Amino acid sequence: MVVALHRPTKAIVRRSAIKHNVAAACAQLKAGTELFAVVKANAYGHGLVEVAKLTRAAGATGLCVAVLDEALELRRAGITGPILVLGIVDPEAVQLAADNDIAVPVAENSWLHAASQNLTGTKPLRVHLATDTGMGRIGFTDTAELQQAAAFMQDEPAKFTLAGIFTHFATADEVDDTQFKAQCARFNEFVAALPQRPRYVHVANTATSLWHDACHGNMVRFGVGIYGLNPSGRTIAHTPYALEPAMRIESALVMCKHVPAGTTVSYGATYVSAEDEFIGTVPMGYADGWLRRMQGATVLVDGHRCPIVGRVCMDQFMIRLPHAYPRGTKVTLVGRDGDDEITLQDVADFAGTIHYEIACCLSERVPRVYVD
Repeated sequence: MVVALHRPTKAIVRRSAIKHNVAAACAQLKAGTELFAVVKANAYGHGLVEVAKLTRAAGATGLCVAVLDEALELRRAGITGPILVLGIVDPEAVQLAADNDIAVPVAENSWLHAASQNLTGTKPLRVHLATDTGMGRIGFTDTAELQQAAAFMQDEPAKFTLAGIFTHFATADEVDDTQFKAQCARFNEFVAALPQRPRYVHVANTATSLWHDACHGNMVRFGVGIYGLNPSGRTIAHTPYALEPAMRIESALVMCKHVPAGTTVSYGATYVSAEDEFIGTVPMGYADGWLRRMQGATVLVDGHRCPIVGRVCMDQFMIRLPHAYPRGTKVTLVGRDGDDEITLQDVADFAGTIHYEIACCLSERVPRVYVD
């Protein structure tokens, strides 16, 4: 998708906030524990390469991504150090991962055997054993099968290096820790079943690192906290250090018009002005990630809350203004304007989702502008 540089819509990312959040997380680590920054999904919408560089500079020793292509993009950008792909990689692509020193997960023995057939180079493939302790996503569920995988790799040292073992928690961001504790116990059984402990033993996502001391791991996969977002939303308000939101989203009016009572706005004529009103047009729509369900949400103009009226279009949406404003007047979708502020959490609450989704939905068409 083309980046739309010649319109006022942009996502502004504060470098200092990202550095603060990572450095604060690193300062909480126990001796011998490393932090890997999770920069998948274009760094949760904040920009893959730029954020990866910032997190490494702030103390992250490694990086996590979701798909192999994200890892390859980091390597092309000259980023060194450990990179772990968290999602299953096609067995036919494992030689590419090995050649670029990219670690991948193994979740079942059939995948491991298929991968072995495709490893023909001089570098062994770094592998992390994925265990399913209650997430129901990927990973071994049987200790005997896990042991078979470890034995298979031990017999193929030219092809595989067992670098780690991990799991993922389903409820680390919730007050009730019953499921969390059950997953911890199950994971410890998996680790104990291995003939020796791998270099990396990791269970902690951002929520775990904030609120739990879990499973004797030595690596934290720090994700949404990088971006200054509370992984629990509003469920657990307290965090051991302040999280600084890194992103604001801004645009500007491209038109302001006075309309009489009875004027319809946008597709379906779902909005009809009740009286004489000023309607402003903002150049951002669902193709940019400002989803259609945002009709009725508010944005900030000159410190005023202005509702989105009518359906959000693909490339534009309309707002009701308190009075006329000139073309070019700033519109704040996420961030502070005057004495008021709209957060990603506020947007998520309105949309009935989580702030992760709002940030990740920002399309490539929206320029990312890095400041301070």
